[in-house]
Amino acid sequence: MELSVESDAFTEGGLIPSKYTCDGNDVSPPLRWSGLPDGTRSLALISDDPDAPMGTWVHWVMYNIPPHVRELREHVPPSEKLSDSTVQGRTDFGRIGYGGPCPPSGTHRYYFRVYALDTVLDVAPGTTKRQLLRAMEGHVLAQGELMGKYARVSGLISGG
Repeated sequence: MELSVESDAFTEGGLIPSKYTCDGNDVSPPLRWSGLPDGTRSLALISDDPDAPMGTWVHWVMYNIPPHVRELREHVPPSEKLSDSTVQGRTDFGRIGYGGPCPPSGTHRYYFRVYALDTVLDVAPGTTKRQLLRAMEGHVLAQGELMGKYARVSGLISGG
């Protein structure tokens, strides 16, 4: 099954506004999803950049999002655990919460993938993408993605 993932900030394949990047306020964009299958007990979100020079760069890891939650508002706080029991993992920036696009050169693609899971995961806050994917194995009921693009006008910051 496929989930529908959308944002009021950018469209599929469109440009991510600088507000959501290291060149702006570096706040998370608003996201919403639909099409959850029966049996969904939690959701997970992974955002990454496959075009980073050193390999895929992870920008956001979230999990144990309750199934009644159908959107993330702009500027999710960088807390390990949110008030609704959602847990955030560690990015390749080495911190908890969202880290916006910050490509060193060229236009990069940024994927926001949402997964519907048949379980609530028993993993600690600060989990990495790799650890989360391992914990999700055999539990994904459906998934969907939204891809946006970003290119920096000037400057150089390592990452993706």
